[in-house]
Amino acid sequence: MRAGPVTRLHQPLAWLLAAFAVVLFCIGSVVPVAAQDGSPAVIPLPMPQFILDKRAAVASDDMPALTPQLLAAYVARQQELKTFKGFDVPSATPEITPDMLMGYIARRQNQALAAIETVDLSTDAPALTSDVLANYAEDGFVPTVKRVKLADGERNCLAQAIYHEARGEPKAGQLAVANVIINRAMSKKYPTTICGVVYQNASKGKFKCQFTFACDGRSDKSTERSAWNRALDLADEAFREFQMGKRPGVIPNSVLYYHTTAVSPSWSDKFRRVASIGDHVFYAAN
Repeated sequence: MRAGPVTRLHQPLAWLLAAFAVVLFCIGSVVPVAAQDGSPAVIPLPMPQFILDKRAAVASDDMPALTPQLLAAYVARQQELKTFKGFDVPSATPEITPDMLMGYIARRQNQALAAIETVDLSTDAPALTSDVLANYAEDGFVPTVKRVKLADGERNCLAQAIYHEARGEPKAGQLAVANVIINRAMSKKYPTTICGVVYQNASKGKFKCQFTFACDGRSDKSTERSAWNRALDLADEAFREFQMGKRPGVIPNSVLYYHTTAVSPSWSDKFRRVASIGDHVFYAAN
């Protein structure tokens, strides 16, 4: 007996049963698949119960509503925590010693401290009145920020001179160049500032100044980092001496001139030769 064809009514039901069988087969055959590198597949662990409890507690209706009063209390509490200083222990006031005072003076010249030496303490001295203070503030007072800026500028001018005039010299030779500049600044024949000495007459034209690099038409920018850093260190050392009214002491205070051994300027026979350090010869006025 030959089986007859499936009626149209039974075709959709047959397809549905076939699809359901395929799904069951796939589900039953699923197993953890190893990664391409051979390591076992990672199967996530079930969510711990305490995390589920926390989530349920947050989502419950027992949480207080965020009212303006609750928000204000929260903000107030945060401000209290930010300003809490119960653990701050005030540091002990340091004792002012001569070493501390000299260290401060060495770093930054303090004209207020220097003025103490010139104060008239006699009975005939004028009283410290508001007018006296006002006059000082108007004529003699220099803000600390400006004072520091001026000091840094002076130190930079000294470093520029050391770098361009003697960067290939030994330490003594570089300090000798700085010594000449400081000798000039402390004499009455030259400007009283380091920058004034280094760049004296630089505005008068090419090669009209005292130090060649200051008016040779070339850039003063340093190109050798190690030499520039060394010049800065030596300038800082020499400038501290200058601030305290001292000098590096490499050459005598009377030395105001020098030239390299590669040249023989016409003025060299007019002064007294004092020293020869590295490639420089140093002279003092007769």
